Amino acid sequence: MCNPMGRMSPYPVQHLVAHIYYTSPLLQANHINTPLASVHLSTLSFSQQISRTTLNHSWISMATPMVEDNFEDDQLSSMTTEDITRASRLLDNEIRILKEELQRTNLELDSFREKIKENQEKIKLNKQLPYLVGNIVEITAGENGSYFFLFVAWFLHHIFLGGFQVLLVLGLLGMGSQRGILEMNPEEEAEEDGANIDLDSQRKGKCVVLKTSTRQTIFLPVVGLVDPDTLKPGDLVGVNKDSYLILDTLPSEYDSRVKAMEVDEKPTEDYNDIQELVEAIVLPMTHKERFQKLGVRPPKGVLLYGPPGTGKTLMARACAAQTNATFLKLAGPQLVQMFIGDGAKLVRDAFQLAKEKSPCIIFIDEIDAIGTKRFDSEVSGDREVQRTMLELLNQLDGFSSDDRIKVIAATNRADILDPALMRSGRLDRKIEFPHPTEEARARILQIHSRKMNVHPDVNFEELARSTDDFNGAQLKAVCVEAGMLALRRDATEVNHEDFNEGIIQVQAKKKASLNYYA
Repeated sequence: MCNPMGRMSPYPVQHLVAHIYYTSPLLQANHINTPLASVHLSTLSFSQQISRTTLNHSWISMATPMVEDNFEDDQLSSMTTEDITRASRLLDNEIRILKEELQRTNLELDSFREKIKENQEKIKLNKQLPYLVGNIVEITAGENGSYFFLFVAWFLHHIFLGGFQVLLVLGLLGMGSQRGILEMNPEEEAEEDGANIDLDSQRKGKCVVLKTSTRQTIFLPVVGLVDPDTLKPGDLVGVNKDSYLILDTLPSEYDSRVKAMEVDEKPTEDYNDIQELVEAIVLPMTHKERFQKLGVRPPKGVLLYGPPGTGKTLMARACAAQTNATFLKLAGPQLVQMFIGDGAKLVRDAFQLAKEKSPCIIFIDEIDAIGTKRFDSEVSGDREVQRTMLELLNQLDGFSSDDRIKVIAATNRADILDPALMRSGRLDRKIEFPHPTEEARARILQIHSRKMNVHPDVNFEELARSTDDFNGAQLKAVCVEAGMLALRRDATEVNHEDFNEGIIQVQAKKKASLNYYA
């Protein structure tokens, strides 16, 4: 089959005619019947009509299977040349209408893009600091949000909606009108043509009630730029000072003194330094599944007690290093504050910070400053210390032992601690740190001198026998003194005599401060 330009047409004329017959609704409604001979006479005019249209081969090829399956030969003879010409004109009209719709759609798309760009600029302008700080009070479902808002506003009369006080709206109405508003269902109202539609009444999202730093309670039918599913009562948010829309969530507010207690650098001590593994701290954090398999609840906390300088703080730092946990160090005297409630607030903020930084180890050094036995006292300072200890007991009961938070307390006077602090369920495990034995003293001397250039003839066992009743800190001072003596005589190695002289100087405790570098 040839077209008017003399080239072969890739599709038979019957397929083209059949496609027009089945796709044009106006042609189907006419029920046209013509003989089969007229199809061959209309080949050139039909090809000319097709050339004027914007039909492509893919559009025709999609119709080919349908024609081969559904079109019968007796229906091909039902169209004349005039009918085919009329069908082609109808098809041209349909194509023109589609082009106009496409052009209109492109114009609407460009308009929407301009609006999106304009709204993004407005959002960028509204998100400029400073924010108005607010707290989430309540989150309600959007379906009943309007009723909840009117119900609360009826009683409180100081709710703001978009900057306008609700009292001005409900105060103009009587009790019956207010009840009618509360019972009104906006979904049941008939929508008239051209009528304005209240989008807030048809909104299905969540609504938020928040209290700002200016002591205003705001109801937001539209939350803002934050996903309402991520919000919960008590969250701190930043809102726009004019529209009160929530722009961003703010981090939890902590006391600056609590933030200063966090040790930024990870501890580097390991168990070669302290020669002991504490199951109560490390295993529940590194092998939690073993406790769950046996159904054993690990201890919440550990109390380290013993003479000064025996390595209690070193033990806590080593546990934090082995578990890759955050190390939060609190000092007992630091929790004793002048104003009422400050010490309890420090304890509360410290435990809240530990939950967010989990896994975390809270180390409370010198806990006897706040954990002494309670007694009757008329001095306000003693009562404030007892309030701080009661808050510590409350926080120890407030978190589960399955949480990745462990408490390590250290003291030199375990005999004066309150029994409520020592009972099981709070500080479950008690570990005593006595003075090291002779074997332990030799090992401690080796550990503190391992980075020093020590002469091979140094006998650490003999040095350990000479350091009876020395604690770990004093043994470290012996190693430092031995190194300083070797430095003064310009030696390249630390020999046995330097260690003996260091032991004598530490025992004497009468040397000048300039000669002692501990």
